[in-house]
Amino acid sequence: MIRTRPLGSTTLRLPEYGFGTGPLGNLYQPMSEEQAQAMLELAWNSGFRYYDTAPHYGQGLSERRLGDNLRQRRGRGYILSSKVGRLLKPATYSYERHGFYSPMPFDIHYDYSYDGVMRSFEDSLQRLGLARIDILLMHDIGRATHGAHNDELFPVAMSGGYRAMRELRDQGRVQAIGLGVNEFEVCEAALEFGDWDCFLLAGRYTLLEQAALDSFLPKCLQRNCSVIIGGPYNSGILASGTKAGGTLYYNYAPAPQRVIDKVKQLEALCDRYRFPLAAAALQFPLAHPAVASVIPGAANTKQIAQTMALINTHIPVDFWRDLRSHGLVHAQAPLPGGL
Repeated sequence: MIRTRPLGSTTLRLPEYGFGTGPLGNLYQPMSEEQAQAMLELAWNSGFRYYDTAPHYGQGLSERRLGDNLRQRRGRGYILSSKVGRLLKPATYSYERHGFYSPMPFDIHYDYSYDGVMRSFEDSLQRLGLARIDILLMHDIGRATHGAHNDELFPVAMSGGYRAMRELRDQGRVQAIGLGVNEFEVCEAALEFGDWDCFLLAGRYTLLEQAALDSFLPKCLQRNCSVIIGGPYNSGILASGTKAGGTLYYNYAPAPQRVIDKVKQLEALCDRYRFPLAAAALQFPLAHPAVASVIPGAANTKQIAQTMALINTHIPVDFWRDLRSHGLVHAQAPLPGGL
């Protein structure tokens, strides 16, 4: 049974673990319709009730596949988040586009304006074939995606885009609004411009990285703004560890040696207590009171079963104590077991 937590000041209660659907857009490798629906059936039967998607994932493919499955639930029992900031426009067929294989025949166009966000929201409802989106997230605003061009895009997003999202929330068409990004700095900046319910932060508060503790997470607590943790494995290295061989990935690229060395230390401690490193990676973020949910992705049904096993893995409190005493985690990081 996956427990729930309140989401900011909204009436929503978010499951502690959700289901990230980037792989349903054929991320890094193609997936058949039968495989995609088998994954979603197993996810539902395993107890997942929070699903996150985006137009970007397969340029509409993830939303379409997810909507086809959730439609049979007739709107009951699940929470859905999708994203705005990218409009999809018809494009010539490409076997690979933006890391997605055999995606839909569309390409992305960034638009964080009022009209762009409103259109993106309506387009997502059409692709999903659903009557609602519960949580609407502004996708990939920030320097990590846009570099210096963000200086032009961010003011548009915080005026026009935010105004559209606020109106959708005020009208009851969505229940919560936030950002879905790979950097906490842009979330901090956004807090100066609007009243946000949550931030989906990928890879920036994990067993490997806790810089968000210094200012961002305390600000979220002050503003009653929840954090959803995406990318809890930092693109793979905290799931695979260092022993399997092959290329080790961190933040969507081959891992630098300093990261590999840190993961080896974490692995050694997990080995001492006889449980997988990935279990600690999944359970660590939820110890922070600002964190409402962790949403790992899964590329196949086997990984869904593995995720459920990791969620239910018992981790001794002494492990977390040793993690801190060995200096392997930020000194101020809350740890499971109330440490």
